[in-house]
Amino acid sequence: MKTLAQILQDAREQKSLTLKEAVMRTGVDAGLISKIERGKRFPSEGNLKAFSEAYELRLDALKKQWLVEKVFNLVQYEEQASEILALAESRVEYLAGAKALEFSKLSASVLAKLKEVDQLQVQWQQKRPLIGTQLQKMQEYFHVAYTYESNRIEGNTLSLQETHLVINEGITIGGKSMKEHLEAINHAEAVDFVEELVKGGVDFNARTLMELHYLVLKGIDRENAGKFRSVPVRISGSEHMPPQPYLLGKMMEDYFIHYNSHKTSLHPVILAAEMHERLVSVHPFVDGNGRTSRLVMNLILVSHGFTLANLKGDNTSRLAYYKALESVQVNNDPAPFYELVIDAVKDSLQQHLDLV
Repeated sequence: MKTLAQILQDAREQKSLTLKEAVMRTGVDAGLISKIERGKRFPSEGNLKAFSEAYELRLDALKKQWLVEKVFNLVQYEEQASEILALAESRVEYLAGAKALEFSKLSASVLAKLKEVDQLQVQWQQKRPLIGTQLQKMQEYFHVAYTYESNRIEGNTLSLQETHLVINEGITIGGKSMKEHLEAINHAEAVDFVEELVKGGVDFNARTLMELHYLVLKGIDRENAGKFRSVPVRISGSEHMPPQPYLLGKMMEDYFIHYNSHKTSLHPVILAAEMHERLVSVHPFVDGNGRTSRLVMNLILVSHGFTLANLKGDNTSRLAYYKALESVQVNNDPAPFYELVIDAVKDSLQQHLDLV
């Protein structure tokens, strides 16, 4: 396989161009062209475009070779070069690959469950609008349960009853840390904020994401609340390695491009699952990624007329949640995570209907 240096030199010679003539066509210095052709210098992206136009070469093919050699130069002296390259391949396929995710690509099992969910949602919409005390009591019950379970996934030890007392009665629980109290209060406020956004018709965007994360960490970590991380992180017990902080700006830009590209074509439950999983996989924050991702999921669900989906935090459910996430992050298989979210949505709708 030819190197980029060989490709460029061969292309110039095939055009019967002297170095002086190549300079005239490309605007690149003769000394630099000579060094590039001898593999002593690596061309810039601007140089690449100039060579493409001057030598009538396909820019996409040149850029592909340029990127391959750039990656190779970065890892060639690393002890785990092959492992790093394999991981990079998986990351690119997963995070950059946002496959079209059309319904035709969903499994029969996922499609069948979505049909059941749609039927339950129709029943729920027919029961609404609820009014007065009934609506208030239902919201209180489900909001507390959601806050309890979402925090429990992250290790908060407040019981369901204690979470209710902290949130609704303002009672301090003996033996529990201030951080656990703040996690409950903050999350409850974030859930209320989600409801306000939906009532106001506010679409999910970068600003609402930062506001949700700020509420999650408010008073717990003021320095990092509502801000992308500037340090590398690892997820305990997971094979998935979140991206380096210098990649976050572009990846979060792509995250919202993905959302805006698919928000009218994907089933809302699949869209909610997608944006939940992608956010927690990019892991843009130092802390609070899981809770924020689940709030984003529910913002999308509630804005489409669904009820709050409550992913449970007991040991068995938490393990299933992490395994489903890792199935996407490591194996690029989203089906288990889709099914887990669909089951949670279905369970929530059924509970709401039962209470009505």
